[in-house]
Amino acid sequence: MKVVDELAGSIDHTLLSATAAREDIRRVCREAMRERFAAVCVNPLWVSEAAAVLAGSPVAVATVAGFPLGASTAEAKVAEARRAVGDGAREIDMVISLGLLKSGEDDAVRAEIAAVAETAHEVGGLLKVIVETCYLSDDEKRRAVLLASSGGADFVKTSTGFGSGGATIEDVALLRRLAPGGVGVKASGGIKTFAHARAMLAAGANRLGTSAGVAIVTEARRWYESR
Repeated sequence: MKVVDELAGSIDHTLLSATAAREDIRRVCREAMRERFAAVCVNPLWVSEAAAVLAGSPVAVATVAGFPLGASTAEAKVAEARRAVGDGAREIDMVISLGLLKSGEDDAVRAEIAAVAETAHEVGGLLKVIVETCYLSDDEKRRAVLLASSGGADFVKTSTGFGSGGATIEDVALLRRLAPGGVGVKASGGIKTFAHARAMLAAGANRLGTSAGVAIVTEARRWYESR
């Protein structure tokens, strides 16, 4: 079913739990291949495992940098990204330096993003910059999107899923309005149902980060088959 395939192709199947074990990583990789999700997003520890399971499939390996607080140094984030791409990751979801953003140190924020973007792009990969909208004013969201896009980010992403709030329709629509046409928007955090996923896409999201991808596409198939 084409419409469900398109939905599945927008999903980053995510497992970032601190207690995820090796077999959990293998399971989400098998699920992603079966459902033809865009990517599997795992913690850096598991990148090489995911890359081995997904080898030869169209599903990308994604991982995180500066996660979940964004409060590590630029050098640490670059080192995380470099190790990750060496282990097989092709998509890096990096948390913006919220403290620097709130301090008005925009040049430092942009420089950090540019350095991680360069690392991802060296292997033909993508950088998604997590701006953690729940902690930002609308003006800070505007600055964050501008800095991410001018720093070379391929996506701006709403949330880590570990903050005080996740993706909202309003924030997704705002990021879509703010982001240049060539920069995607990823909605992440609290997306559990087909209705919620569909609303996020309608608001302007290009990618959905969720641990409920299988349930979402299963619900979508049943919904379309019943019509």
